[in-house]
This record gives sequence, C-alpha cells and structure tokens, in this order.
Amino acid sequence: MKKILSILLSLILIASAAACMPGCGATKAGKNGEVNVYNWGEYMALGQEDDIENVIEMFEKETGIKVNYTTYDTNEELYSKLTQSNDSYDVIIPSEYMISKLIDEGLLKEIDFDNVPNYQYIDDRFKSLPCDPEGKYTVCYSWGVTAMVYNKTMVKSEPTDWDALWDPALKGNILMFNNSRDAMAIAMQQCGIDPSNCTTADVDKATEKLKEQKPLLKKYVMDQVFNEMEGGQAAIASYYAGDIATMIEENEDLDYCLPASGSNLFYDAMCIPTCSKNTGNAEKFINFMQKPEIAAENCKYLRYGTPNTGAPEYLDDDIKNSELTFPPEEYLKKCYVFQNVSNDVYSYMQEQFLRVQAE
Repeated sequence: MKKILSILLSLILIASAAACMPGCGATKAGKNGEVNVYNWGEYMALGQEDDIENVIEMFEKETGIKVNYTTYDTNEELYSKLTQSNDSYDVIIPSEYMISKLIDEGLLKEIDFDNVPNYQYIDDRFKSLPCDPEGKYTVCYSWGVTAMVYNKTMVKSEPTDWDALWDPALKGNILMFNNSRDAMAIAMQQCGIDPSNCTTADVDKATEKLKEQKPLLKKYVMDQVFNEMEGGQAAIASYYAGDIATMIEENEDLDYCLPASGSNLFYDAMCIPTCSKNTGNAEKFINFMQKPEIAAENCKYLRYGTPNTGAPEYLDDDIKNSELTFPPEEYLKKCYVFQNVSNDVYSYMQEQFLRVQAE
C-alpha cells in the first residue's frame, strides 16, 4: 500500500508544531494558473497500466491548469513539509488521524463547497468524518480496511481472525505490519482493547503481545509484502484489503480473510492547507477528482473503496462486488477508526515498537 508510517521520522517530528510557511520554487503555470498537489506515492491513476487513464493529464486538458504533482511516503513526512519548510501546497490527501491533528493546529483551510458541486456524489457516510465532524475541511478520497492474505497451499486451516498471526504452526512464515499503529492495533484487539484511542497502558499490553509473536515471524514488512506473498515466499500476512486484491490477482494460491473481530477502517481525504496560494484551483482539482468517471478510474487503479456514489457505474463487476474493495456493511460495523492520540502516547508507541523489533 501507499501507507508506510516512518517510525524514526515520527520520533523526530511528532512534537513539532511550527507554523505553515508559504513559498515554493518557480514552476511553469498553465494558461489558467497552477495547482500544487502533494499525495501519497502510487495513490492516483496516472496511466500506470494500459487500461488506466492519467487523470492529471485529463484535468490539465479540461481546465488549462498546470498540476505540480509530488509525493510523500508517510503522514509524518507530509506534516513535516507543512510545518518545517517553505514549500507551498494546494491539495493534500492525509489520513484520518493526521487530519485531526492538522485541524487542531489550524493548518487547514475551510473548503468552499459551492466550488465543489461534485461533492453531491460523496456518500453520506463519508461527509462528516469523525476527524472533521462539521464537514468543513475534507472531501473523502479513498477508504478501506485492514485484512489478512494467506497462501492456501501453506496454511492448513482457513484463518478466521487475527490470532492466525500467532499460530505456532506457521512459525517462520508470518509477515506483520512494519508500522506501529497497525501492528499495535492488531495486538490490542488480541488483548480485548479498542485500538481507536489508546493509552500508554494499552500500548504496554500490546507490546507484550507483539513480543509473543516476534519469534514466529519471518519479518516485518510494508511494500515487501507483495513480493513475499505473490512469490509464495510466506504463508500469511496482515495488510490493506485493496492491496490484497491485487496480490490475489497475481497468485491463484492466495486467498483473504476479513478478521471476524473486525479491523481498522481507514480513509484519506483531500484537504487544502493554510499555505495554499491557489485555493480556487485547489477546489477545481478536488471537484474534478469527484467526477464519477474519475473517481472510478482511481478506484480501478487503487482497488480501495471510493466514497463516490456515481463511480460504480463505471466499474467492472469484479471490483464492484469485491469484499476487499467494498467490504459489506455488516463487517464495517465491527471496524474502528484511528483517532489522533496525544503526542506522548504516539511517541511511546513508536519507541515500544522499535524495542520489540530490536529484541
């Protein structure tokens, strides 16, 4: 997936809260100006495959606005750029807990929804997000859940819940998230703890659970999971459901499990930072991304759920009917959404996760 929480970077940056500073290098604008878009890597349909359109080129052709497109690897890297650099961005796509942080610190502008008429296509579930309860700062871009992928030739009993990641029979063939928030959340679920808004005491319990798991693991992974699972080199892994869908397409021996106890429901949303110099063009870009056919193109590439109610018309049945892309409503009721925990708790979580890995 596009999301890799940078642990070492987090330890350095999490307490930072400098004001957002405007300014960016000179760029050649289109006939109607420019828009600076800062997004996760590999998180937009840019013609990467023969049947995938380049939505940025489509936007530039339709509007005459030049898109200056750059990417980041983590929410923390995004936060650092907004608070510690002179760079200016017009559209960013942070995750739910980072959105809460940016709102709390006054780093986002309110969106003028009169300039975003395609907001009408956003499902009501994603309009007043917990991180933006008044719906002033966000237009949901994509969403999904965490799940498990496993190799049917290596796993004898079909897994039903996260405890499969602690199965001694799979020792040496288990892959675990290499980021603290997701790994700790799964461990907390195993301890009967709600991971959405945890305390240091919760982190301590999860840490002990991860220590139990450590001898059973092959390794902690993020993007390496694709080679490991598609290549039949590991038996089971925790990862993001949309990415699991792409893995299964590459290896017929793979299958998936939506854990019975529930999982993390995550979402990312398009926002306008206070350092934006091209707010009008930012709103045009956000509006364009919510054209049903454009939202569908991004969904087709990402395989994460789209909040756009008009997009399914443009999707093939195998995507529309996929539980990995669109988990059923009854499953979503079991899921939790990460909240923005305090800096102290978040830093402690990073420290403890690093210690587990180092042992």
